[in-house]
Parts: sequence; structure tokens; C-alpha cells
Amino acid sequence: MDTRRRSTKATPQMKMVVGLHHHDEKEPKASDALPLPLYLTNAVFFTLFFSVVYFLLTRWREKIRNSTPLHVLNLSEIVAIVAFVASFIYLLGFFGIDFVQSILRPSTDLWANEEDDETHNLDDVVLKEDSRKLPCGAGLDCSPPQIPTVNKVEPIVPLPPTVLTEEDEEIIKSVISGKIPSYSLESKLGDCKRAAAIRRESLQRITGKSLGGLPLEGFDYDSILGQCCEMPVGYIQIPVGIAGPLLLDGREYSVPMATTEGCLVASTNRGCKAIHLSGGANSVLLKDGMTRAPVVRFATAQRAAQLKFFLEDIANFETLSIVFNRSSRFARLQNIKCNLAGKNLYIRFTCSTGDAMGMNMISKGVQNVLDFLQNDFPDMDIIGISGNFCSDKKAAAVNWIEGRGKSVVCECVIKGDVVRKVLKTNVPALVELNMLKNLTGSAMAGALGGFNAHASNIVSAVYIATGQDPAQNVESSHCITMMEAVNDGQDLHVSVTMPSIEVGTVGGGTQLASQSACLNLLGVKGANRESAGSNARLLATIVAGSVLAGELSLMSALAAGQLVKSHMKYNRSSKDVSNVSS
Repeated sequence: MDTRRRSTKATPQMKMVVGLHHHDEKEPKASDALPLPLYLTNAVFFTLFFSVVYFLLTRWREKIRNSTPLHVLNLSEIVAIVAFVASFIYLLGFFGIDFVQSILRPSTDLWANEEDDETHNLDDVVLKEDSRKLPCGAGLDCSPPQIPTVNKVEPIVPLPPTVLTEEDEEIIKSVISGKIPSYSLESKLGDCKRAAAIRRESLQRITGKSLGGLPLEGFDYDSILGQCCEMPVGYIQIPVGIAGPLLLDGREYSVPMATTEGCLVASTNRGCKAIHLSGGANSVLLKDGMTRAPVVRFATAQRAAQLKFFLEDIANFETLSIVFNRSSRFARLQNIKCNLAGKNLYIRFTCSTGDAMGMNMISKGVQNVLDFLQNDFPDMDIIGISGNFCSDKKAAAVNWIEGRGKSVVCECVIKGDVVRKVLKTNVPALVELNMLKNLTGSAMAGALGGFNAHASNIVSAVYIATGQDPAQNVESSHCITMMEAVNDGQDLHVSVTMPSIEVGTVGGGTQLASQSACLNLLGVKGANRESAGSNARLLATIVAGSVLAGELSLMSALAAGQLVKSHMKYNRSSKDVSNVSS
């Protein structure tokens, strides 16, 4: 560790910081130097001023009547002139200078800019003072050294108003009155950005609520038309952090994580370090198949059972595969499983989908098969293309047992020294905690696929960063974390088994610029032209490896009693929220 001695001599910048703290505590005023209260001092000088003016005017009038030269002064007149000058200077300084400055003084925005510049300079000084060589992932305790900082709440600067033309104003009035539906603006105007701006302004006028904090500029609204989001009025900003490098299957990956939860990226980063120092993790892809399960109904249960036997007969599988595979050059039917509930039949199709997550792809194939089946089963009533036996975006035992999407196991042996020095705990404590928390505790809670510490945290963060469907975090976070002492109890074997990771590298949100950049960082952007589906499968293993790192770090923090301390340090804002909201 590179230890550097900090100078104990106060620098000018540090003096400025301390000075600003004193200013925040109590700002000295010019009136503090007066022996009397300000209102009494003003009354004295007002009285003195008008009294000496009256006295001098009276004396000069008498001199003019008596033909006495005005420059001949006696002692009382000299004292009166001195009092006049003194009171005039005081009153001019108190009232007149501020009036003149209000005319000649630069705008308050200029002063605010200069103040902001001083604050930025101060921030630069603080950053330079904190130039450390240790990475933040060396441990959860990675906060900068505690030096005096300015506890100043930065004002929220409102965004400049959108410039609207007279034509835009007429359209806004039509939207507000209901003559033009808000959802049709893109098709009527042919300009997605303009449509978003008009819809946004209409919404603000209808609700009387401002959207000033929601960005509008700097986004390609054409890229989401018809595939990502309808009726947009702006976009949300979510910070993206990097955990890693994650050493997985002999390759290093810098994992992007989009989150607003403090400590999450730092914790996952520490787990990545522990894995890297122990030689890396290994992963195995067990299955790769998306599912869709329509529900159909017959007049009798006997008739529904006849279709079940037909679909599960291996002699009919080839014919059904040909019909199904017509929907896409990547969709390949793998198997069909059926369940009966009275006269209702639930048919679970499983197919490969290339580098796409594949929900739309498999739905088209299922529709082809249903249309084909109605030739032989004309009495079949199709209730829905999805009967929840799939099961999509819901915790379900069928996904936990059968799998959905990519089924992955990721494992690593963490050296005992790494457990002690990096994770700040020991092997027996981790093994015991995993058994009592992740296994026994989850069983006591009746968990379904939740035999882990916080797999959904990492899955959600990676999903948002890479353009996956965040709602599929529900089944994608199904995970069982196992820990076992190996090598005579010296080292720790840890693994995560995740049977239903649903990811894709093409389609949906993956084509947006920000999400595409994160996929490119991982080396899985777009479709793999040499081996269809390879990029999506690799992304699934990276998700599992990241979960492994996150599980290691959080479990270690719990075993060492560091969880509350870490979250109080990284997950609490230092800003005065009451001042910001006001």
C-alpha cells in the first residue's frame, strides 16, 4: 500500500473552506460595529442633518440682511458645517450608494456564476487532495478522506423553456380540448421530437404541474417509435457504474450497472476483486429456450386430453416443428409440454431464439401451430396466446424447475487469504450464514426461487444498463446460492444456479444508444453472425458471474457486521433535503 504523508500546513484553499464554514455559521454585518442599534443611529443622524441645515440657513439669511460676508464664520457655524458634512456622508453611504449600485451593478446571474466558479474550484481542490492509488473495489470502506467541505445546497436550475411556434400553440390547444388525441401526434406531425415537446407542454397545462426536472433535449425520439415507448414526454436519467474487472471463463469483463442504490456497485466490485484474486470464476450454460404457453378450451375434458396426447406424441413433433419454425429463421422448436385443468389445456412451447430474448418470435410460432391445429381440432377454442403457464414476469415453480431463457451455473473457489483480507471475514462464518440465511431462512419464508442474498439487485442493474426488460427480473433473479468449505476447510467454494435468465442482445431496448454502448463494452452488441445466439448466451453467463460477485460481497458484509455501516456511508445523501425541496 502506498502511504503518503499529508502536509499539516493549511493551504490557501483549505483556509477558504474553513472561512466558508464560519460564514455559514454567522455572517458578520457592518451594523455590528455601531455602538447603538441601527434604527437609533439613523434617527440621530436624520435629526442632526435637518437641524444643522435649518440652523445654517437661518444664519445665512441674517448675514445677507446685515450685509455680512458669508465666508466669515464663528465657532457655532463651523461646528454646524462639520456636523452637516458628517451626517450627509453617513446618510449618503447608508441610502445613496446602494441605489447607485443597483443601477451600475452587474446582474445577479453574473455574481452567481462567479460564486459557482469558486465552488467548482473548491471541488477541484478537494478532488486533488483525494488522489488515491487504491481502487474503490479494494473494500467497502472506500470513501474519500474526511476533509472540510462546503455544505452548500446547489440550487436546482430550471431547464430553458421549449420554444413553441404559433402553430404549436394551436396544436396544444387542440390536444387540451380533445380534438387531437395525444397518441396521434407522431403520425400527424411526422416529427417525434416535436410531438414529445407538444405533448409535454399540453400535459403541464392540463395538470398544472411542472416537468422542469424531466429532461426533454438530448434524446433520439425516433429510435423508440413503435418499439420501446409510446407517448413520450422526456426520459429518466439513471447513473451507470462499472464493477470489475470480472474474470469469468478466462476473460475479463467490465460490468455496467444502472442503479440509484448506493453501495451496490462498490459491493459488486469488491466481489469481482475477490474472484479475480482467486483465479476467476467458471460458468456452464445448461439450457437455452424461451417459452410461451397458450390456453385452449374444449367442450369436454376428454376432448382436451386427446389434443394433449397428440401434441406429446413424438411422431407428430417433426410436423409441428416445421409449422412452428416458419415464423423465423432463428426460431427452432425444442419441445412441447401440456397440463390439463378440467376441459382447459395449457400448452408450453419451448424454442431457441438466437440472440433475441425471443418473446415476439415464439409468439408468432405458437400462433402458426394453433392455426394448424384447428384443421384437425375445429372445436378448439383459443382463449389466449398466453395462459400464464409460460410463465412470464411472475415468480413460478415451472420456471424454477424447468427453466426459461438461459439456465446458468457459475462457480468459484475463493482462497482463504482473500476471504480474510478482501472480504474481511472467514470461511466457516460464510458457510454458516449461507445455510441459515439463504437456505433455511428462505425456506421458512416459503421462498420460490429466492434462495439467495440479493440476486435481483445485480440482475436489475445489469438489465437496465443493457436494455433488457426490467420486469423479467422477477424470474431472471431465481437463484440458489451455495457455499461450502473445501481444501480441508481453508478455502470457500461458492456457486449460483440461475435457471431462468431472460436476456437478448438484439431488439427492444438493446438498440438504444446508451444501452447499445453498454452491450458493446461487454463485447456482446447485436447479433453474432458466426454463431447465432452466442452473444445472448454470453450475456447470461456475465449476469450470473456478476450475481456471484454480489452474493460474495453482501454475505461477507453480513458475516462481518458491516452492512449497516456501509449503507450509512454510501447510501445516504449529505444534502439538506428540506432546503432542496423548498
